[in-house]
Amino acid sequence: MSETQTTYNYKVVRQFAVMTVIWGIVGMLVGVVIAAQLVWPELNFGPWLHFGRLRPLHTNAVIFAFGGSALFATSYYVVQRTSHARIFCDKLAAFTFWGWQLVILLAAVSLPLGFSTGKEYAELEWPIDLLIAVVWVSYAIVFFGTIAKRTVKHIYVANWFYGAFIIAIALLHIVNSAEIPVTLTKSYSAYAGVQDAMVQWWYGHNAVGFLLTAGFLGMMYYFIPKQAGRPVYSYRLSVVHFWALIFTYMWAGPHHLHYTALPDWTQSVGMIFSLILLAPSWGGMINGIMTLSGAWHKLRDDPILKFLITSLSFYGMSTFEGPMMSVKTVNALSHYTDWTVGHVHSGALGWVAMVSIGSIYYLLPRLFGKPEMYSVRLMTVHFWVATIGVVLYIASMWIAGVMQGLMWRAVNADGTLTYSFVEAVKGSYPFWTVRFIGGALFLVGMLIMAYNMFKTIASGKTVNDAPVLAPAAQHA
Repeated sequence: MSETQTTYNYKVVRQFAVMTVIWGIVGMLVGVVIAAQLVWPELNFGPWLHFGRLRPLHTNAVIFAFGGSALFATSYYVVQRTSHARIFCDKLAAFTFWGWQLVILLAAVSLPLGFSTGKEYAELEWPIDLLIAVVWVSYAIVFFGTIAKRTVKHIYVANWFYGAFIIAIALLHIVNSAEIPVTLTKSYSAYAGVQDAMVQWWYGHNAVGFLLTAGFLGMMYYFIPKQAGRPVYSYRLSVVHFWALIFTYMWAGPHHLHYTALPDWTQSVGMIFSLILLAPSWGGMINGIMTLSGAWHKLRDDPILKFLITSLSFYGMSTFEGPMMSVKTVNALSHYTDWTVGHVHSGALGWVAMVSIGSIYYLLPRLFGKPEMYSVRLMTVHFWVATIGVVLYIASMWIAGVMQGLMWRAVNADGTLTYSFVEAVKGSYPFWTVRFIGGALFLVGMLIMAYNMFKTIASGKTVNDAPVLAPAAQHA
C-alpha cells in the first residue's frame, strides 16, 4: 500500500491553522483601530486610513482571512479523519492555501486604496472576485474528492455542514459578484436598483448563514464530541438540524431591507423565515451543549471545552436575537443603530471566534507533535480575557443601539424631532469607549494565543503526514 493511501496530509491543515491566528490578530487590530476612530476622530488619517476605507478591510479580514482560514484548516482535518482517507490531490489543496492568502493580500492592498464595489462583505473588485471563484471551486474539488475516496461508508454529519457551506458560498459569491468591468479596478453590478439590493442581501445574510454558521457548526459537531470524549447527544437531531437550517436560511435575507423600496410581501417572507430559523438554530445549540451530559466536570479544567461550550451559548443568544430583530416592529427601533453592531459581534466574537479558537487549540498540538499546548494556564487566561471583552462589547452596543433608536424616533408635541442626530452621536460616546475596551481585550486574547502557539511550535516538531490509524480494508 502506498504512503499516499496510508497517511493524512497535515501540512495544509497546519498552514491554515497558523494563518488563522495571524489573520485573527490583523483583522481584530483593524477593528480596534476603527473603534478608536469613532471615539477619537483625529485618528482618521489621510485618504487611506480613515474609517470608510478601514471598515471593509476589517470585515473582510475577520470573515474571510480569520474565519475562512479556520474553516479551511478544520474542514481539511475533519474530512480526512472522518473519511479515513488522505486528502484528495495534495497539489490542489496547496493551491487553495496560497490562492487564499493571495486573495487576502490583494484585499489588504485594494480596499485602503479605495477600490471597492460598495457591496457589503463583497467589496472586492472583479479580478479578485474571479480569483476567489477559482480558489473556491478548487476547495470544493478537494473536499468532495476526499469524501468520494473515503474508506468508510458513513459520511459524518460535520462533513454535511462543511459541504453545504462550500456549495452555498460558491453559489452566493458567483451570483452576487456578477459585474460589468470598466477598467481593471472598476466595475458595475450586473443588477440594478432594488434587484441589486435583493441579490446583495440574499448573499449578505447567507454569508452569515453558511460561512459564519453552517461551516462553524461543522467544527462544533466534530470538536465538541472529540474534546469531551462523548458521542453527539442526538445524531437524529443533528440531521434534522442540518436539513432545517440549510432550507430555511436561504430565504431570510430580505429582513435586512425592512422599510425600503423592496416589495412589502418580500420583506414579510424574510421575516417569517427568520422566525422559523429559531427552531433549527436552538436545536443545534441544545445538541452541542447536551453532548456534555455526563462530562460537565471536564469544563472545570479544560479551556478548550470552555471556548467550545461558551461559543454555543453565544450562538444560542445570537440566533434568538436575530429572529427577534427581523420582526418589523422591533426592526423599526433597531435598524441603523449600534444594536445591529452588537448583534453581529455576539455572533462573530462570541460564536465564530470562540469556536474557532477552541478548535485551533485542539489542532495545534497534534500538528506539531505535542501532547498539549505550551501553556494550559495561558489558554484559560485567554478564555476569560476574551469572554469579558465580548460581554463589554455587546452590552455597550445593545444599550447604545436602543438609546439611538429611541432618540431618533422621539417627537415633540408639535411633531418636530426632539433630538438632532448629533445629540444621538454625543450620547453614544461613552458606549463607543466601552466597545473599544472590549474589542481591545479580545485582541489581547489573540496575542496571548499567538505567544502560546509560537512557544508550542518552538518546542515541537512539524507533522506533515500522520498515519491513518484504522486499516482501510476494515472500512471497505
